[in-house]
Amino acid sequence: MDIVLTGTGSPLPDPLRAGPSTLVKAGDTHVLVDAGRGVVMRLAGAGSLPAFLSGVLITHLHSDHVCALNDVITTHWVMTQGNVPLKVYGPVGTAQFVERQVHALEPDIGYRIAHHDVLTSPPNVEVTELEPGDSFSINDVQVTTAATEHAPVRPTIGFRLEHEGSTAALVGDTIPCDGVDELASGADVYVQTVIRRDAVEAIPNPMMQDILDYHSGVVDAAQTAARVGAKRLALTHMVPAPSPEQYSEWIARAGEHFDGEVLIGDDLMTITV
Repeated sequence: MDIVLTGTGSPLPDPLRAGPSTLVKAGDTHVLVDAGRGVVMRLAGAGSLPAFLSGVLITHLHSDHVCALNDVITTHWVMTQGNVPLKVYGPVGTAQFVERQVHALEPDIGYRIAHHDVLTSPPNVEVTELEPGDSFSINDVQVTTAATEHAPVRPTIGFRLEHEGSTAALVGDTIPCDGVDELASGADVYVQTVIRRDAVEAIPNPMMQDILDYHSGVVDAAQTAARVGAKRLALTHMVPAPSPEQYSEWIARAGEHFDGEVLIGDDLMTITV
């Protein structure tokens, strides 16, 4: 199973980092987790495309995690000529969000149906809303959910994906909580969105200070990885994003609390488990 970090950025625009998203490739099964800005281009760079997706998993409805879902929907629809439904799984509220996305696309949908005889109906998006603790399969990939903590954003969920004995935990934006521990327990790789608390605290901007309340720091993620026995820790959605020269500092900070391998995510980094 390959875990491809298709977007390691955050709400802060970065020319080197697309918005938050991760692609899981398990044989012919491709599963996308979140759909931040630029995700379709990064899917192409990862050897995938929206038409190849067996499912899209959404952790929560913050804009930076879903703002390119409309691109995934449109591109999947056009590439499959409307013959294959796009399956989307997410917390309660996802169905309404997708419905509104498709409504916003109505002018484009109308143009394309008028122009292309093979397109006879709007995009077919099948949405399944999930509760914490739900477990289901996408082809031969087993998916388990648990509640995460990102208040005031509610509900939020994370995912544990298992395939042929390999396990990956992709938990989204959250502070440490029981749900994260459950998902990451013994995982071959635990992928966590993080902030550098010391760096954020030094930014004299009230909105930046607010993010301290509901994100895991580097130390938090490392302590979680150690506590649950994860084998590797991959950091993504880093705020503020480090330069390559700073990677060793981030790894050292995490390494004070976790003995396993620590990876600083770059777009299109592939982690094989």
